[in-house]
Amino acid sequence: MYGRMIHLKDSKEKEVCVITGGGSGIGMAVAKNMPKHKIIVISGRTVKKLENAINELEDLGFEAHAFSCDISIRENVTHLAEYAASLGEIKNVINAAGMSPAMGTPKILLQVNALGTVYVNQEFSKHMKEGSVIVDVSSNSAYVLPKAIANKKIFEKAETDEEAYLRKNVKLSNLARSEYQKAGFAYALSKSFVVWYAAKCAFDYGRKGIRVVSVSPGLVATDMGNLEVEEGGDLIQYSAEKRMGRPEELGFAIATIADERNGYLTGVDILCDGGSTVGKKYVR
Repeated sequence: MYGRMIHLKDSKEKEVCVITGGGSGIGMAVAKNMPKHKIIVISGRTVKKLENAINELEDLGFEAHAFSCDISIRENVTHLAEYAASLGEIKNVINAAGMSPAMGTPKILLQVNALGTVYVNQEFSKHMKEGSVIVDVSSNSAYVLPKAIANKKIFEKAETDEEAYLRKNVKLSNLARSEYQKAGFAYALSKSFVVWYAAKCAFDYGRKGIRVVSVSPGLVATDMGNLEVEEGGDLIQYSAEKRMGRPEELGFAIATIADERNGYLTGVDILCDGGSTVGKKYVR
């Protein structure tokens, strides 16, 4: 576990923004677009990457902290939430941590992307007050599965019976042929879950005045996104501008969604994929 504290003397009066997966890519781009009066806490699994990100944020004038965390382990998320709460009032949680099909097996993808979202939303909401927001990062892959497969009854198991949730979704994923297709199937299931779960949490936490929104990017030119170009790059041809997204574009979009002035924006998914989902379904 790694934590780095800066200017802690007056941190208690400050607002805190937590970004999981904040060491690089979309998460780091979000951090750069947040207001500088907020303390930024970035988390991830690679300490060196976090250290480099902290140095870059400091150079830009942010007060920044790093905390090593694997969101697929609830205890890690609990400690991260407690750490962030010790610095001030948690106003923004951007859950950008995740894995793509090229990075893991179906079970691992479901543990990180789906169950990790459950842990982040549940553990952080315990510390959050009225006027705060959780933004869960999904993917436009959430839109490729029919509703009969992206099944609410199976999704509900993630909160009540994790083993059953994993077992049923891994079984579905194994219907695909190649290993990459199996991982891609699990990825789509996990991201469809994120969209559903964020909406569920919006209504669960709305009574406390906590907004919850999901964002579904398309293919973005990050290290993770570039791993998927060979297998998943066909979506680019359906986008309006025939290109991948840029991290800074998603960073600005997500930071805007998380802005407190968007107080009526909750319980929905924001599809930010260059038009590729609409293009594939309705235009092309």
